[in-house]
Amino acid sequence: MSNKHMGSRFDDFLEDEGMLEEATAVALKRVIALQIAQEMKAQNLTKTTLAKRMHTSRAALNRLLDEEDSSLTLTTLASAAAALGKTVSLHLAPADGPRSGPARSRPPGKATAGARAPAAAVTAPKRATPVRRGT
Repeated sequence: MSNKHMGSRFDDFLEDEGMLEEATAVALKRVIALQIAQEMKAQNLTKTTLAKRMHTSRAALNRLLDEEDSSLTLTTLASAAAALGKTVSLHLAPADGPRSGPARSRPPGKATAGARAPAAAVTAPKRATPVRRGT
């Protein structure tokens, strides 16, 4: 009995199993959460302090830093970046090779377990003050 995935790329396996988009989203979220945590450490910021700068709750910040929670809004990401004195820069990249079925983006760059993190195209403007959110 042969394995149809033997010798193929891990991305191809994930796509065949219908798991590529979810794995890609989780990989991207891990990268974002890690970058935010690293910047917090570099600036000696606590979660409470960053949450206050973002005008949000510490629970909301914990969701942002949760690597497994792939639900992330651009508003939250832009707010965190502004609160850290940073900007967000994303871009769409061409898929890396021919694909069957509907067109999907699969950009270059490695992420966890061989999945590739997606790239999207948006650059958030640097703000003098963090985005204020309604309470």
